[in-house]
Amino acid sequence: MDYDRFFHDKLGALKSEGRYRIFADLERKCGNFPTAVRHEDDTESDVTVWCSNDYLGMGQNKQVRDAMVAAIDSCGAGAGGTRNISGTNHYHVLLEQELASLHGKEAALLFTSGYVANMTALSTLGAQLPNCILYSDALNHNSMIEGIRHSRAEKRIFKHNDPEDLDRLLAADDPRAAKLVIFESVYSMDGDVAPIAEICDVADKHNAITFLDEVHAVGMYGPNGAGIAERDGVMDRVTIIQGTLGKAFGVIGGYIAASADVVDFIRSYGDGFIFTTALPPAVAAGALTSVRHVRETDALRERHQERSETLKRRLKEAGLPVMPSVCHIVPVLVGDPTLCKQASDLLLEQHRIYVQPINYPTVPRGTERLRLTPCPLHNDAMMDELVDALVDVWRTLSLKRAA
Repeated sequence: MDYDRFFHDKLGALKSEGRYRIFADLERKCGNFPTAVRHEDDTESDVTVWCSNDYLGMGQNKQVRDAMVAAIDSCGAGAGGTRNISGTNHYHVLLEQELASLHGKEAALLFTSGYVANMTALSTLGAQLPNCILYSDALNHNSMIEGIRHSRAEKRIFKHNDPEDLDRLLAADDPRAAKLVIFESVYSMDGDVAPIAEICDVADKHNAITFLDEVHAVGMYGPNGAGIAERDGVMDRVTIIQGTLGKAFGVIGGYIAASADVVDFIRSYGDGFIFTTALPPAVAAGALTSVRHVRETDALRERHQERSETLKRRLKEAGLPVMPSVCHIVPVLVGDPTLCKQASDLLLEQHRIYVQPINYPTVPRGTERLRLTPCPLHNDAMMDELVDALVDVWRTLSLKRAA
């Protein structure tokens, strides 16, 4: 086999379809978010970032940064091992206690990322629960799909955000089998929100437990920032809540929160936890400070929601095709992968605005888009520049406007 030719041709296929991804070489500047320095060849230029998942700007927060520096000075750089072998630092313990408290659960468990948290928890549950059947929303994240796949358990796919279809699937299966319903609260590409209470009603009816991914909601919704389930008053009805420290909390890492026994079970049986080096103490210290700050700062959430709603309104007034969204995600439809990449390039090259194109397989073919994520630090002047730039790009590329 000609291995070099295989790799070359596969990459060429991505490029010909307009799906080849090029990383923007950006340098975040402390205290200046959402601006960054773009490095290209031997040149540098300032850009405004409009697609970051640092939703609240907490990655730049001085209290968080100070906590991380202090932890490095106190504990050093790395954790020194897996959690089981010398790697459990006191900051890990404090952070897990804070996350359990945030979600009103008995316990929480840290992972190196939200991806690993999903994959480990779901693969472990699906493999260990007797005769387990996993019921997954059709638009669940890749990390959840991979967890389901690695569990080797039976799976069913229910229509997106459709409790009736879930009910139909659950009713058709053996009532004695273990059942796990898996879904997200905020779906990050379309900006729609799950009917959590209705899904829990169906799960309860069929003696199923629930697994809710809140990665695009923690920090931003609910009185304490615990997510959509807190906002809707149904946290206690969800068996396992999964979240991330790498988005609204501005650091890195993932976690689950559940009953003490469920957490201990995944801690004891989950390979993705057992065999992974623990998060650096400084990361845990920064995340702990961030979670505490966000819980106490409702004004940050209010500002974030205002910025999102204002941007949606401004884009619609400009005749741009904003896709329906009931949350902080602001997707603007392009509908073609090549044009989506061209739109992103024009924004960056001509307007110094960075928005990454979102193409297949992240979203279905024909729904390629620019995904905007306004944060509390995007001011009105930045918003003016973005709207004007998008109007110019739409005109230049003759892209379809809103009806």
